[in-house]
Amino acid sequence: MTRTLKYFLCGIVALAAGANAAPSCPASTTTPTDPVATGQTFEAEDAVLSGTVVDTAQTGFTGTGYVTGFEDATDKVTFIVDSATTKLYDLSIRAAAIYGDKRTSVVLNGGASSEVFFAAGETFADVPAGQLLLNEGSNTIDIVSNWGWYLIDSITITPSATRPAHQINAAPVNAAADTNAKALYTYLRSIYGKKILSGQQELSYANWIAEQTGKTPALVSVDLMDYSPSRVERGTKGTAVEEAIEHSNRGGLVSVLWHWNAPTGLYDTEEHKWWSGFYTDATDFDVAAALSSTTNANYTLLIRDIDAIAVELKRLQAANVPMLFRPLHEAEGAWFWWGAKGPEPAKKLYGILYDRLTNHHQINNLIWVWNSILPEWYPGDATVDILSADVYAQGNGPMSTQYNQLIELGQDKKMIAAAEVGAAPLPDQLQAYEAHWLWFAVWGDTFINNADWNSPENLKKIYTSDYVLTLDEIQGWRGA
Repeated sequence: MTRTLKYFLCGIVALAAGANAAPSCPASTTTPTDPVATGQTFEAEDAVLSGTVVDTAQTGFTGTGYVTGFEDATDKVTFIVDSATTKLYDLSIRAAAIYGDKRTSVVLNGGASSEVFFAAGETFADVPAGQLLLNEGSNTIDIVSNWGWYLIDSITITPSATRPAHQINAAPVNAAADTNAKALYTYLRSIYGKKILSGQQELSYANWIAEQTGKTPALVSVDLMDYSPSRVERGTKGTAVEEAIEHSNRGGLVSVLWHWNAPTGLYDTEEHKWWSGFYTDATDFDVAAALSSTTNANYTLLIRDIDAIAVELKRLQAANVPMLFRPLHEAEGAWFWWGAKGPEPAKKLYGILYDRLTNHHQINNLIWVWNSILPEWYPGDATVDILSADVYAQGNGPMSTQYNQLIELGQDKKMIAAAEVGAAPLPDQLQAYEAHWLWFAVWGDTFINNADWNSPENLKKIYTSDYVLTLDEIQGWRGA
């Protein structure tokens, strides 16, 4: 790219940003060259700045400085990168999250957004940030504020290696898994890496998709939330079991999560209603204290709640419905009480859940799905069948950052699912990035029915793709 072209592109970014958020174009810069096989680094201080500034106060940076000032939602740094061909590259971001854990958004060529997690740290570190399919010619890579309050030193891009063949475990972790669970696991293994299952949170929205696209999702996700004892005692009546059975009876697959209302200690204030009791800030329930002994009252309440959910799971087992069971979801986020005290209590509670449901209640129709990415939160291979992530990024992208992290976490021996997404992924992107998600499930109201997240055009494109399996295409899966 010539210097003239780079300044022309900088001007375009300035016009797009508007007069009040005009980017700072560098006074001088080195013309970027085509990324080479060994990788190429691009310094943030040489990039196009929009609402951000160059600083040197934090030690350990490379080049002549780093970029800071990610405060407002539109604040960003834009790297302009040439590629001789259309090619897939690995992205690494050198960053410092000096004010605690942070998340940033990476946007390629103004399209899909992907989210990257920066672990808290006092020094700059290289963070794997997924992959980028660069077009032939000039490309823009935006790092956009998101949570903000972090420092960006540079990015490095390296041509991606071809993915090796998956080495998925041959059987579920529960040796006593029933015929239905084994059949489901076998079917999932048979399609993994070849197709993706379409999925939707809530049966009503699955039916809505059928009205919009002419195709029904293969998988429906239901929530056991209203069976939580602290909600039942306030009058809730769950319908998730009936919805799961209905979808299973028409040949579909079922995923189950549980927004576990805290067993006790709900604030029930105007700001934090009782029905939000699964949130950390809506209860004083301390999971670490509850697990400190098996004789304290709150431990007893945890077991009470698990036993209450076991009743509902047994109804599904009796109806021959195998389940992709995803308890303690998003634990590492700490916004739910089961993750509020860090990884050790969360992993311990998951182990109790697994043991209580599998060995005590002998519920053997479950495929166990873990839903956090960071290694320190992983409860271990012995109790996990499938790894998953919840990804809320706009643009219908491939979510390669989280996929690659989960591949590493499970050493490619566990299948990987996008258990909750805001935007359904476009199949051509999934294939180009070799992001072999087993299924996706779009969240319900304000996401699936929101064109900013899922346009009618994209939904039709996704649901009519040969790569995406819908309800009519998975009939007879038990015998597959």
